[in-house]
Amino acid sequence: MRILENVISDRGSKYAVSGGPCRSEDEAKAFVKELCRKKKFAKATHHSWGFLTADGPLKNDDGEAGAGMVILRMLEREGVTDHIVVVTRWYGGKHLGGDRFRHVQDAVRIYLDAP
Repeated sequence: MRILENVISDRGSKYAVSGGPCRSEDEAKAFVKELCRKKKFAKATHHSWGFLTADGPLKNDDGEAGAGMVILRMLEREGVTDHIVVVTRWYGGKHLGGDRFRHVQDAVRIYLDAP
């Protein structure tokens, strides 16, 4: 499990991105559960995720409508399979509108580009 914390801040909202090997929906749920064992992540507002398997794409917006699809599109473009990417958001009290999709995209890019 690789976690990159505090990658983006905007109007009080904060974002982190994490990921690791994943081959099934059960493994994805276990990954998010493990992430939430960290107190800070347990208090997050959203854990949006996506990953590609041989059986097809799987995603979960976790209340951040459309975020899972943004993650999937980026993984498809990069050819990343059997690897979950989770974008975590702590809501800061102000609606971000369309900027939230840009932040999800930027967080995934930061994760994919990290050494």
